[in-house]
Amino acid sequence: MTPHLSGIRQIAITVSDVEAALGFYRDALGLTFLFQPAAQLAFLDAGGIRLMLTTPQGAGAVGANSILYFTVQDIASTQATLVARGATEERPPQLAARMPDHELWTGFLRDPDGNLVGLMEEKR
Repeated sequence: MTPHLSGIRQIAITVSDVEAALGFYRDALGLTFLFQPAAQLAFLDAGGIRLMLTTPQGAGAVGANSILYFTVQDIASTQATLVARGATEERPPQLAARMPDHELWTGFLRDPDGNLVGLMEEKR
């Protein structure tokens, strides 16, 4: 049997304070809260991908995670709304690449621990 990876189901983000991070990802970004089995662990839904917020548990360092990119429509107004809700703006939306059939626009925010959160829109 040949292994086949079909997609990402869950992403873990290492944070210093789960409650503060939960406030950011749930309240500022608007992700759906799923459950919180312990004070140092919480789960949210990001379009069918589970986001796990966790304090360092022997692996991972606060603020040194990979970048999460969320697809959005109308990146400029979406980013402005998220900043108004308390997100810290790292870089306003700008053209990242011209493709044959669309433009790729990206903007960046930071969570309370300094992790980058990317927004991306494919403008056709």
